[in-house]
Amino acid sequence: MSFAPIELRVNGAVHRLEADPARPLLYVLRDDLELTGTKYGCGEGECGACTVLVDGRATKSCRLPVADAAGREITTIEGLARGDALHPLQQAFIDAGAFQCGYCTPGMLMAAASLLRRSPHPSDSDILGGMSGNVCRCGTYPRIMAAIRQVASQTAAGAR
Repeated sequence: MSFAPIELRVNGAVHRLEADPARPLLYVLRDDLELTGTKYGCGEGECGACTVLVDGRATKSCRLPVADAAGREITTIEGLARGDALHPLQQAFIDAGAFQCGYCTPGMLMAAASLLRRSPHPSDSDILGGMSGNVCRCGTYPRIMAAIRQVASQTAAGAR
């Protein structure tokens, strides 16, 4: 295994490290940078537990080689809030009771943030499509959709 210097910009901070360029970003985030909010689920990019934002787009970090993330803006669940203020999606998930065990929640939040960035006022069909790569074993999908709708309606109300 060969290591190479890699510079990552994660949650607004620059991190320089030596890593195998083929190593999945998920393991670098969790093991090297100690950002453990991003979860390992299936390791195949199917469940969405490892979803982070890369240049604002939902990305399965278990499938992304760390070398491909270098020089790009990475946001993890730890970077979604601003200081002590929760991101509106985080508050909406709390308000809607959109999680039970919570394992999928970081990935769900990151996928929802990406969706709302692309489509601030999504239809139910848009929400289903945008969240289709994320699995909730507890089945809280109706509450997750309600939370996303809540944020979208707040955004629409604020635009008036």
